Amino acid sequence: MSAIVAIVGRPNVGKSTFFNRLIQRREAIVDAVSGVTRDRHYGKSDWNGVEFSLIDTGGYVLGSEDVFEAEIDKQVELAIDEADAIIFMVDVESGVTGMDEDVAKLLRRVDKPTFLVVNKVDNSKRAEDAVEFYSLGLGEYYTIASINGSGTGDLLDAVVEVLPEKEQENDDLPRFAVVGRPNAGKSSFINALIGEERYIVTDVAGTTRDSIDTKYNRFGFEFNLVDTAGIRRKAKVNE
Repeated sequence: MSAIVAIVGRPNVGKSTFFNRLIQRREAIVDAVSGVTRDRHYGKSDWNGVEFSLIDTGGYVLGSEDVFEAEIDKQVELAIDEADAIIFMVDVESGVTGMDEDVAKLLRRVDKPTFLVVNKVDNSKRAEDAVEFYSLGLGEYYTIASINGSGTGDLLDAVVEVLPEKEQENDDLPRFAVVGRPNAGKSSFINALIGEERYIVTDVAGTTRDSIDTKYNRFGFEFNLVDTAGIRRKAKVNE
């Protein structure tokens, strides 16, 4: 299995845009509305000949009354636990927020390489503004603009340097898609098969938004399972 890098941060700082750029595909949903990403979303990338897996996560929010936020936070914590290195993304336009401080507090308890990345830095004025992120207590930071890729080279140079060497995984595994209408139990079914809370499950139809791969490797069988968003009639889609 290749090394794993998790991308974490509060909602709407550009994590999914950065994820899509690194995997060179538009797999994660990107929207100006915060909270679009919910489950952990996996992809493959490589830099200077080093291949690694990426995890895109939902925005980390403590104390929210949103039905999804507690489950999203759980998924973020699982991604951090699974990862070999962590990219903590913040937004220079908003500056340091209380939610950024919550994520920083979580990461200070983690003994893994953590890279503080200030996103949306596309001019010299914003580069100067990024200095305030030293207050998060995570040391040096990297400035990038995920929308155009500016600054990502220096960041990835540093990331691949700390990644452990791991065996390459087999990409030729069969893939099985689980499809059906919203709220039919697709995510619960996959969670039961793999024996962990890999996907967010609520009573709200439409909880799963992205199509997400998960490897099954139990009882001598190995294959990929794909959880999908529920199929609806067009007239019934409101969001």
